[in-house]
Amino acid sequence: MILFPHAKINLGLQVVEKRQDGFHNIISCLYPIGWCDVLEIIEKPEFSFRSTGLDIPGTGQENLCTRAYQLIKEEFDIPPVYIHLHKIIPIGAGLGGGSSDAAFTLKGLNQLFGLSIPNQELKRLAAELGSDCAFFIDGNPTLATGTGDQFQPIQINMPKGYLVVVTPPVHVDTGMAYQRLNPKPSDIDLKKSLGLSPDQWQSRIINDFEVPVSDHEPAIARVKGTLMSKGALFTSLSGSGSSVYGIFKDEKPWRSWFETTYRVWEQKIGSDHQSYQL
Repeated sequence: MILFPHAKINLGLQVVEKRQDGFHNIISCLYPIGWCDVLEIIEKPEFSFRSTGLDIPGTGQENLCTRAYQLIKEEFDIPPVYIHLHKIIPIGAGLGGGSSDAAFTLKGLNQLFGLSIPNQELKRLAAELGSDCAFFIDGNPTLATGTGDQFQPIQINMPKGYLVVVTPPVHVDTGMAYQRLNPKPSDIDLKKSLGLSPDQWQSRIINDFEVPVSDHEPAIARVKGTLMSKGALFTSLSGSGSSVYGIFKDEKPWRSWFETTYRVWEQKIGSDHQSYQL
């Protein structure tokens, strides 16, 4: 079985409160995009995990795909499998690639072994692996609240055009990013703002990480400045970084704008949303 775990971007990210348990309450729109990893799952006599493509920190036993398999095996007596992850989505880039890999492992095992686990139960299992993992079970535009683990559907006035995602070769430590924040409720209704025309988003839809992260990593600010100077309708940091995306009306020679070490993804977008499911 071969699957294609997809990435996401954040359309706005408000960090509204630090909780007593040390986590933070947020409000964000998670929007699926077509930048994908490749995930292969095959039944084998013994379990093994292999990764190719981009280097993944940690051991195979620590990988979220392995943890997803172990989580399913605890509740269902499934046979061992061989998991091969070819990593394409940049790591630690605010695109949710690791969470997507975990969610698609759960979905793949469910299908491969005919477990008939309903989506709501898959979401419960995915939430044990990470706060945004459950989003990737359905893969539809979603308003995330709480610690990023409470979801509701959302309608977005996404224009027809092009989405460009640029990831400079810098690492943003999420813990550092949170330390630089001063969490507080926003007076901007994100859900309502996303119903407006995208040319009105720039002054209303804010990622609270953008200023502190850009101050720490000037390359991120340069990417955003380039996208804006080239006519983006809207541009923003995704997650806590390091990826920055822009929405354009017209196709342009984006790759020529950035250094060869920057990873660039581009796709057509429009009002008809395409979900990235099995």
